[in-house]
Amino acid sequence: MESLITDNKTITLLLATLFTGLLAGVFFTWSNAITPGIGRLYTLSYLRAFQEMNRTILNPLFFLVIFGAMFFSFATAYFHKSNTVLFWLFLSAAVIYFIGVFLLTIMGNVPLNEMLNKTDLLTISLEDANVLREKFEAKWNTLHLIRTIVAVISFLLLIIGCLLKNKV
Repeated sequence: MESLITDNKTITLLLATLFTGLLAGVFFTWSNAITPGIGRLYTLSYLRAFQEMNRTILNPLFFLVIFGAMFFSFATAYFHKSNTVLFWLFLSAAVIYFIGVFLLTIMGNVPLNEMLNKTDLLTISLEDANVLREKFEAKWNTLHLIRTIVAVISFLLLIIGCLLKNKV
């Protein structure tokens, strides 16, 4: 019997579940508290706060979590290819994460973040700031809500897999 510590199936499953859960938690916190909270700010304060948060979150630990969740989810599916039920469960978690979190982030949220990041908020007029916020806020929040839901679903599929691992 393989040791729990050296079993690739178990290690990748635990890391996939951990990283996906961490990201789902970060996304949930943003959806539940951060974006509603800063949404109450005046336009320039809102834009400045969002700029700073977007700049701050781009760090090695965040990248480890967002890329690690994807990598370890696909690795988990691969290592469970001999078990049809678990393979499809883990592959589903990986694919929906890839499409609904990773691609959505790259194709939706990142371009909005870049649009905001390149704006000089010290020289922008209030009228232009209001236009920028109008282009940014609702669309970013909608995309973020979608990726939050998808991250939670992916996390739940991995948890179900953890519970079924020794039963199917």
